[in-house]
Amino acid sequence: MRRGRDVAALVRAARDGDPRAVARLISLVEDADPALPEVAAALTDHAGTAQVIGLTGSPGVGKSTTTNELVRALRARGRRVGVLAVDPSSPFTGGAILGDRVRMQDHATDAGVYIRSMSSRGHLGGLAAATPQAVRVLEGAGCDVVLVETVGVGQAEVEVASLADTTLVLLAPGMGDAIQAVKAGILEIADIFVVNKADRDGADATYRDIQGSIALGERQPGDWRPTVLRSVASRAEGVDDILAAIDKHHDWLVEHGELARRREARAAAEIEGIALATLRSRISSLRDGTALPKLASAVAGGELDPYTAARNLLDGLEVQGT
Repeated sequence: MRRGRDVAALVRAARDGDPRAVARLISLVEDADPALPEVAAALTDHAGTAQVIGLTGSPGVGKSTTTNELVRALRARGRRVGVLAVDPSSPFTGGAILGDRVRMQDHATDAGVYIRSMSSRGHLGGLAAATPQAVRVLEGAGCDVVLVETVGVGQAEVEVASLADTTLVLLAPGMGDAIQAVKAGILEIADIFVVNKADRDGADATYRDIQGSIALGERQPGDWRPTVLRSVASRAEGVDDILAAIDKHHDWLVEHGELARRREARAAAEIEGIALATLRSRISSLRDGTALPKLASAVAGGELDPYTAARNLLDGLEVQGT
Protein backbone atom coordinates (compact mmCIF):
# COMPACT_ATOMS: atom_id res chain seq x y z
CA MET A 1 0.00 0.00 0.00
CA ARG A 2 1.24 3.48 -0.85
CA ARG A 3 0.57 4.76 2.65
CA GLY A 4 0.68 8.54 2.31
CA ARG A 5 -1.47 8.86 -0.79
CA ASP A 6 -3.90 6.09 0.14
CA VAL A 7 -4.52 7.31 3.70
CA ALA A 8 -5.05 10.89 2.55
CA ALA A 9 -7.43 9.70 -0.18
CA LEU A 10 -9.36 7.53 2.30
CA VAL A 11 -9.78 10.43 4.73
CA ARG A 12 -10.95 12.75 1.93
CA ALA A 13 -13.42 10.14 0.72
CA ALA A 14 -14.69 9.59 4.28
CA ARG A 15 -15.17 13.34 4.70
CA ASP A 16 -17.21 13.29 1.48
CA GLY A 17 -19.49 10.63 2.97
CA ASP A 18 -18.17 7.52 1.20
CA PRO A 19 -19.22 4.64 3.51
CA ARG A 20 -16.63 2.31 1.96
CA ALA A 21 -13.84 4.72 2.92
CA VAL A 22 -15.19 4.91 6.49
CA ALA A 23 -15.35 1.12 6.64
CA ARG A 24 -11.78 0.82 5.37
CA LEU A 25 -10.47 3.32 7.93
CA ILE A 26 -12.20 1.51 10.81
CA SER A 27 -10.82 -1.79 9.53
CA LEU A 28 -7.32 -0.30 9.62
CA VAL A 29 -8.00 0.69 13.23
CA GLU A 30 -9.33 -2.74 14.21
CA ASP A 31 -6.43 -4.54 12.56
CA ALA A 32 -3.80 -2.23 14.12
CA ASP A 33 -2.48 -1.60 10.62
CA PRO A 34 1.02 -0.03 10.36
CA ALA A 35 -0.66 2.95 8.68
CA LEU A 36 -2.66 3.70 11.83
CA PRO A 37 -0.41 6.54 13.10
CA GLU A 38 -0.77 8.19 9.70
CA VAL A 39 -4.55 7.75 9.83
CA ALA A 40 -4.69 9.32 13.29
CA ALA A 41 -2.56 12.26 12.13
CA ALA A 42 -4.81 12.82 9.11
CA LEU A 43 -7.89 12.86 11.35
CA THR A 44 -6.47 15.26 13.95
CA ASP A 45 -8.06 18.38 12.47
CA HIS A 46 -11.49 16.77 12.80
CA ALA A 47 -11.14 15.38 16.33
CA GLY A 48 -13.43 16.42 19.17
CA THR A 49 -16.23 17.59 16.90
CA ALA A 50 -18.87 14.91 17.60
CA GLN A 51 -21.12 14.46 20.60
CA VAL A 52 -20.41 10.95 21.91
CA ILE A 53 -23.28 9.15 23.64
CA GLY A 54 -22.76 5.78 25.31
CA LEU A 55 -25.48 3.21 25.94
CA THR A 56 -25.00 0.27 28.28
CA GLY A 57 -27.11 -2.19 30.19
CA SER A 58 -27.75 -5.89 30.59
CA PRO A 59 -28.74 -8.07 27.62
CA GLY A 60 -32.42 -7.81 26.79
CA VAL A 61 -33.07 -4.30 28.12
CA GLY A 62 -33.52 -2.87 24.63
CA LYS A 63 -30.21 -1.14 23.89
CA SER A 64 -30.34 -1.78 20.15
CA THR A 65 -33.99 -0.80 19.85
CA THR A 66 -33.35 2.39 21.82
CA THR A 67 -30.31 3.17 19.68
CA ASN A 68 -32.40 2.63 16.55
CA GLU A 69 -35.03 5.10 17.74
CA LEU A 70 -32.43 7.65 18.86
CA VAL A 71 -30.91 7.52 15.36
CA ARG A 72 -34.36 8.14 13.88
CA ALA A 73 -34.96 11.14 16.16
CA LEU A 74 -31.49 12.60 15.55
CA ARG A 75 -31.91 12.26 11.80
CA ALA A 76 -35.20 14.16 12.10
CA ARG A 77 -33.10 16.97 13.56
CA GLY A 78 -30.82 16.83 10.54
CA ARG A 79 -27.88 15.39 12.47
CA ARG A 80 -25.41 13.05 10.82
CA VAL A 81 -25.11 9.96 13.02
CA GLY A 82 -22.52 7.24 13.50
CA VAL A 83 -23.22 4.06 15.47
CA LEU A 84 -20.57 1.77 16.92
CA ALA A 85 -22.31 -1.37 18.16
CA VAL A 86 -19.86 -3.55 20.08
CA ASP A 87 -20.98 -7.14 19.78
CA PRO A 88 -19.74 -10.27 21.55
CA SER A 89 -17.05 -12.18 19.71
CA SER A 90 -17.96 -15.42 18.01
CA PRO A 91 -16.18 -18.26 19.86
CA PHE A 92 -15.47 -19.85 16.45
CA THR A 93 -14.43 -17.00 14.14
CA GLY A 94 -13.60 -14.22 16.61
CA GLY A 95 -15.81 -11.90 14.59
CA ALA A 96 -18.79 -9.86 15.73
CA ILE A 97 -22.23 -11.45 16.06
CA LEU A 98 -24.11 -8.84 14.04
CA GLY A 99 -27.33 -8.75 16.06
CA ASP A 100 -27.37 -4.96 16.21
CA ARG A 101 -27.34 -4.54 12.44
CA VAL A 102 -30.37 -6.79 12.20
CA ARG A 103 -32.31 -4.39 14.45
CA MET A 104 -31.12 -1.24 12.62
CA GLN A 105 -32.09 -2.13 9.06
CA ASP A 106 -34.40 0.90 9.04
CA HIS A 107 -31.35 3.13 8.48
CA ALA A 108 -29.38 0.88 6.13
CA THR A 109 -30.04 3.06 3.07
CA ASP A 110 -29.71 6.43 4.85
CA ALA A 111 -26.53 8.18 3.68
CA GLY A 112 -26.60 10.26 6.86
CA VAL A 113 -26.17 7.20 9.09
CA TYR A 114 -23.14 4.95 9.41
CA ILE A 115 -23.51 1.75 11.46
CA ARG A 116 -20.56 -0.44 12.34
CA SER A 117 -20.62 -3.61 14.40
CA MET A 118 -17.32 -4.22 16.13
CA SER A 119 -16.15 -7.43 17.74
CA SER A 120 -15.11 -7.11 21.37
CA ARG A 121 -12.36 -9.68 20.60
CA GLY A 122 -12.26 -10.68 24.24
CA HIS A 123 -11.66 -7.12 25.46
CA LEU A 124 -13.31 -6.55 28.84
CA GLY A 125 -15.28 -3.48 29.89
CA GLY A 126 -18.02 -3.72 27.27
CA LEU A 127 -16.09 -2.09 24.42
CA ALA A 128 -13.59 -3.19 21.79
CA ALA A 129 -10.00 -2.03 22.23
CA ALA A 130 -10.26 -0.13 18.93
CA THR A 131 -13.42 1.80 19.87
CA PRO A 132 -11.75 5.15 20.78
CA GLN A 133 -9.94 5.31 17.44
CA ALA A 134 -13.11 4.23 15.62
CA VAL A 135 -14.90 7.19 17.23
CA ARG A 136 -12.17 9.43 15.78
CA VAL A 137 -12.80 7.97 12.33
CA LEU A 138 -16.54 8.73 12.57
CA GLU A 139 -15.75 12.26 13.75
CA GLY A 140 -13.45 12.60 10.76
CA ALA A 141 -16.26 11.34 8.52
CA GLY A 142 -18.38 14.29 9.63
CA CYS A 143 -20.70 12.62 12.13
CA ASP A 144 -22.36 15.13 14.45
CA VAL A 145 -23.31 12.43 16.97
CA VAL A 146 -21.69 9.06 17.65
CA LEU A 147 -23.71 6.47 19.55
CA VAL A 148 -21.61 3.76 21.20
CA GLU A 149 -23.52 0.68 22.32
CA THR A 150 -21.66 -1.72 24.62
CA VAL A 151 -21.73 -5.51 24.68
CA GLY A 152 -23.76 -5.43 27.88
CA VAL A 153 -22.81 -8.73 29.43
CA GLY A 154 -22.97 -7.90 33.11
CA GLN A 155 -22.27 -5.26 35.75
CA ALA A 156 -18.69 -4.44 34.76
CA GLU A 157 -19.35 -2.65 31.46
CA VAL A 158 -18.29 0.75 32.81
CA GLU A 159 -15.52 1.54 30.31
CA VAL A 160 -18.00 3.38 28.09
CA ALA A 161 -18.12 6.22 30.64
CA SER A 162 -14.48 7.07 29.89
CA LEU A 163 -15.33 7.37 26.18
CA ALA A 164 -18.71 9.09 26.16
CA ASP A 165 -19.75 12.67 26.86
CA THR A 166 -23.08 11.35 28.14
CA THR A 167 -23.69 7.80 29.37
CA LEU A 168 -27.12 6.17 29.33
CA VAL A 169 -27.72 3.09 31.49
CA LEU A 170 -30.75 1.12 30.38
CA LEU A 171 -32.79 -1.04 32.74
CA ALA A 172 -35.94 -3.07 32.31
CA PRO A 173 -38.51 -4.47 34.75
CA GLY A 174 -38.37 -8.20 35.24
CA MET A 175 -34.59 -8.32 34.73
CA GLY A 176 -33.87 -8.91 38.42
CA ASP A 177 -33.40 -6.66 41.42
CA ALA A 178 -32.91 -3.10 40.13
CA ILE A 179 -30.49 -2.38 42.95
CA GLN A 180 -28.18 -5.07 41.56
CA ALA A 181 -28.08 -3.11 38.33
CA VAL A 182 -26.60 -0.04 39.96
CA LYS A 183 -23.83 -1.86 41.81
CA ALA A 184 -20.20 -2.30 40.76
CA GLY A 185 -19.85 1.19 39.34
CA ILE A 186 -22.99 1.37 37.21
CA LEU A 187 -24.59 3.99 39.48
CA GLU A 188 -21.47 6.14 39.28
CA ILE A 189 -21.18 6.11 35.48
CA ALA A 190 -24.82 6.84 34.58
CA ASP A 191 -25.69 10.39 33.57
CA ILE A 192 -29.16 9.23 32.54
CA PHE A 193 -31.06 6.12 33.60
CA VAL A 194 -33.71 4.81 31.22
CA VAL A 195 -36.26 2.30 32.48
CA ASN A 196 -37.19 0.76 29.14
CA LYS A 197 -40.18 -1.53 28.52
CA ALA A 198 -42.03 0.69 30.99
CA ASP A 199 -45.35 -0.81 29.93
CA ARG A 200 -44.46 -4.01 31.81
CA ASP A 201 -45.37 -4.90 35.36
CA GLY A 202 -42.72 -3.78 37.81
CA ALA A 203 -41.63 -0.69 35.88
CA ASP A 204 -42.78 1.67 38.64
CA ALA A 205 -40.86 -0.33 41.26
CA THR A 206 -37.71 -0.25 39.14
CA TYR A 207 -38.10 3.51 38.68
CA ARG A 208 -38.50 4.05 42.44
CA ASP A 209 -35.52 1.82 43.24
CA ILE A 210 -33.24 3.82 40.95
CA GLN A 211 -34.50 7.13 42.31
CA GLY A 212 -33.87 5.88 45.84
CA SER A 213 -30.34 4.77 45.00
CA ILE A 214 -29.56 8.15 43.44
CA ALA A 215 -30.87 9.94 46.54
CA LEU A 216 -28.38 7.99 48.67
CA GLY A 217 -25.43 9.04 46.53
CA GLU A 218 -22.99 11.70 47.74
CA ARG A 219 -22.85 14.86 45.63
CA GLN A 220 -21.38 18.29 45.94
CA PRO A 221 -23.50 21.39 45.26
CA GLY A 222 -23.73 21.91 41.52
CA ASP A 223 -22.96 18.27 40.65
CA TRP A 224 -25.08 16.60 38.01
CA ARG A 225 -27.91 14.52 39.44
CA PRO A 226 -28.66 11.57 37.15
CA THR A 227 -32.01 11.78 35.41
CA VAL A 228 -34.37 8.78 35.51
CA LEU A 229 -36.74 8.31 32.59
CA ARG A 230 -39.28 5.78 31.36
CA SER A 231 -39.52 4.57 27.77
CA VAL A 232 -41.03 1.95 25.50
CA ALA A 233 -38.48 2.02 22.70
CA SER A 234 -40.31 -0.59 20.61
CA ARG A 235 -43.12 1.99 20.21
CA ALA A 236 -40.80 5.02 20.13
CA GLU A 237 -42.32 6.23 23.40
CA GLY A 238 -40.11 8.37 25.61
CA VAL A 239 -37.40 8.90 22.95
CA ASP A 240 -38.00 12.66 22.83
CA ASP A 241 -37.60 12.77 26.62
CA ILE A 242 -34.28 10.91 26.34
CA LEU A 243 -32.99 13.38 23.75
CA ALA A 244 -34.14 16.31 25.89
CA ALA A 245 -32.23 14.85 28.87
CA ILE A 246 -29.12 14.37 26.71
CA ASP A 247 -29.36 18.00 25.58
CA LYS A 248 -29.76 19.16 29.18
CA HIS A 249 -26.75 17.13 30.29
CA HIS A 250 -24.66 18.47 27.40
CA ASP A 251 -25.53 22.04 28.41
CA TRP A 252 -24.50 21.25 31.99
CA LEU A 253 -21.20 19.76 30.79
CA VAL A 254 -20.38 22.90 28.82
CA GLU A 255 -21.48 25.30 31.58
CA HIS A 256 -19.36 23.59 34.25
CA GLY A 257 -16.31 22.91 32.09
CA GLU A 258 -16.91 19.18 32.49
CA LEU A 259 -17.06 18.52 28.76
CA ALA A 260 -13.48 19.67 28.27
CA ARG A 261 -12.35 17.73 31.36
CA ARG A 262 -13.99 14.51 30.16
CA ARG A 263 -12.49 14.83 26.71
CA GLU A 264 -9.03 15.50 28.15
CA ALA A 265 -9.41 12.41 30.35
CA ARG A 266 -10.49 10.44 27.27
CA ALA A 267 -7.42 11.63 25.38
CA ALA A 268 -5.16 10.73 28.32
CA ALA A 269 -6.62 7.21 28.46
CA GLU A 270 -6.18 6.86 24.71
CA ILE A 271 -2.54 7.96 24.84
CA GLU A 272 -1.87 5.61 27.74
CA GLY A 273 -3.53 2.74 25.89
CA ILE A 274 -1.42 3.29 22.76
CA ALA A 275 1.76 3.58 24.84
CA LEU A 276 0.99 0.38 26.76
CA ALA A 277 0.17 -1.48 23.54
CA THR A 278 3.50 -0.36 22.08
CA LEU A 279 5.31 -1.43 25.23
CA ARG A 280 3.59 -4.84 25.22
CA SER A 281 4.56 -5.28 21.58
CA ARG A 282 8.22 -4.54 22.34
CA ILE A 283 8.25 -6.88 25.32
CA SER A 284 6.62 -9.57 23.21
CA SER A 285 9.35 -9.20 20.61
CA LEU A 286 11.93 -9.85 23.33
CA ARG A 287 10.43 -13.28 24.01
CA ASP A 288 11.99 -14.48 20.78
CA GLY A 289 15.37 -13.02 21.73
CA THR A 290 17.64 -13.64 24.69
CA ALA A 291 17.05 -10.72 27.09
CA LEU A 292 13.71 -11.77 28.58
CA PRO A 293 14.49 -15.52 28.80
CA LYS A 294 17.77 -14.73 30.56
CA LEU A 295 16.07 -12.46 33.07
CA ALA A 296 13.32 -15.02 33.65
CA SER A 297 15.92 -17.72 34.22
CA ALA A 298 17.78 -15.52 36.72
CA VAL A 299 14.56 -14.78 38.67
CA ALA A 300 13.47 -18.43 38.64
CA GLY A 301 16.92 -19.50 39.82
CA GLY A 302 16.94 -17.06 42.71
CA GLU A 303 19.81 -15.01 41.25
CA LEU A 304 17.72 -11.87 40.71
CA ASP A 305 14.55 -10.37 42.16
CA PRO A 306 11.68 -9.63 39.76
CA TYR A 307 11.72 -5.86 40.35
CA THR A 308 15.38 -5.58 39.39
CA ALA A 309 14.72 -7.82 36.40
CA ALA A 310 11.83 -5.58 35.32
CA ARG A 311 14.02 -2.47 35.61
CA ASN A 312 16.70 -4.18 33.52
CA LEU A 313 14.07 -5.09 30.94
CA LEU A 314 12.78 -1.52 30.76
CA ASP A 315 16.33 -0.19 30.47
CA GLY A 316 16.81 -2.55 27.56
CA LEU A 317 13.61 -1.28 25.93
CA GLU A 318 14.82 2.32 26.27
CA VAL A 319 18.05 1.43 24.53
CA GLN A 320 16.08 -0.41 21.86
CA GLY A 321 13.84 2.58 21.29
CA THR A 322 16.68 5.08 20.79
